[in-house]
Amino acid sequence: MKVKCPECEKEIDVGDDVLPGEIVSCPDCGQEYEVEVAEGKITLRYAERLKEDWGE
Repeated sequence: MKVKCPECEKEIDVGDDVLPGEIVSCPDCGQEYEVEVAEGKITLRYAERLKEDWGE
């Protein structure tokens, strides 16, 4: 299954067995997304990036 990248609008192949919460990235622009599945429709939202916590 393919989904359009919200950032650059290229197609991302997410596969037929993709799971909700799985992280995929666009092969063209490199943006990472979290997969959401609702009513059989796959959507992408920007993946949260966690900053390093160096003991601060």
